[in-house]
Amino acid sequence: MPEQFSDNSMINEVFAVGRQYPDLPAYEFMGFRRSFRAFECDVRAAARAFFALGIRRGDRVMLSLPNVPQAVVLFYALNLIGAVACMTHPLSSAEEMAELLGSAKPRAFVTLYQFYEKFRPVLDEYKPEFTILTGPADALPAVLAKALSFREKIPPKGTGLLRYNEFLRRGKASPSDYEYSGRGGDVAAVLYSGGTSGKTKGILLTNLNFNAQAQLTAEAGDCLIPNTKFLAVMPIFHGFGLGVCIHTALLGGVTCLLVPRFTVASYAKLLKKRRPNYIAGVPTLFEALLRLPKTEKLDLSPLRGVFSGGDSMLP
Repeated sequence: MPEQFSDNSMINEVFAVGRQYPDLPAYEFMGFRRSFRAFECDVRAAARAFFALGIRRGDRVMLSLPNVPQAVVLFYALNLIGAVACMTHPLSSAEEMAELLGSAKPRAFVTLYQFYEKFRPVLDEYKPEFTILTGPADALPAVLAKALSFREKIPPKGTGLLRYNEFLRRGKASPSDYEYSGRGGDVAAVLYSGGTSGKTKGILLTNLNFNAQAQLTAEAGDCLIPNTKFLAVMPIFHGFGLGVCIHTALLGGVTCLLVPRFTVASYAKLLKKRRPNYIAGVPTLFEALLRLPKTEKLDLSPLRGVFSGGDSMLP
């Protein structure tokens, strides 16, 4: 058991690990790897861009994204300037998003191009100052993006409506004092849960919450080794996905294999193709995997750790 949990901001903990292993991949997405060194550059660029928009310590920004690199980069960029990331499900209905926007009152909203039209009436009503749109191509080298034939539907221009690359360009002229030295007790994120009542509630989580979870998870598993792979399929807008598949992995120098969406069948294929060293899930997922045909033939020898949460596991 750790004698003392880190009182640092989350991102400074990640940066410290990255300086130990600058050339190791921090994440992999659609076959593209990004080193810890490059990841730090991406986070700093996004932090400067938020700062250029006027986002400051304590301001809220809503990220409605699946497990794509931009979700990870922007989450830590907000942490670097002391802002609060409100993590929401991109498949939320317009009515659900209206409730969340009304409660959080974020200064900016970030989502994928494909979800913009669904959320547009709600955004027009609640009027965040900036809406930033992105897509998979923004996270990939131009050659790879072109080869994968991404075709994003470009929304009409509007006040405060920014494409991701335009957002980043705003930060190039940002002053150098954008960084805030956050501490453990600072609120870092708001995650949403229906809990036992079924009514969505925002849960405030601090840097210390995330750092302690990562330290305890690593200590309990005693299996995280740098330059290994963690299959990050649990959603980044949930505490399990964000705290274990992302923050715990990065603090261990482990590569996050980012998967935006999955089914039980595709999860099994990922185990076969990507050969991760660590996986995470809820008991119902693991039980469904065991019922799949040919599951017994999967080679699970690369696995060093399996993390389960949310309910008790059947023996």
